[in-house]
Amino acid sequence: MTVIKILELVGESKTSFTDAVENVVQEAARRIPNITGVEVCNFTGSVDNGKIVDYKANVKVAFVEEQS
Repeated sequence: MTVIKILELVGESKTSFTDAVENVVQEAARRIPNITGVEVCNFTGSVDNGKIVDYKANVKVAFVEEQS
């Protein structure tokens, strides 16, 4: 039986929401084998002097659990 697990993670970037998503997926892929998909759940950011200075993305990462 195949088991799919879902992990919710937060990615960050100084430049864009897209980069925040890419960063979290790349980091997750280094640690988690068999990633099959992602769902972007939410975007947030930090603002300083009227400008966004930190972009954040809440991302759910789905992966196949290794069978032993």
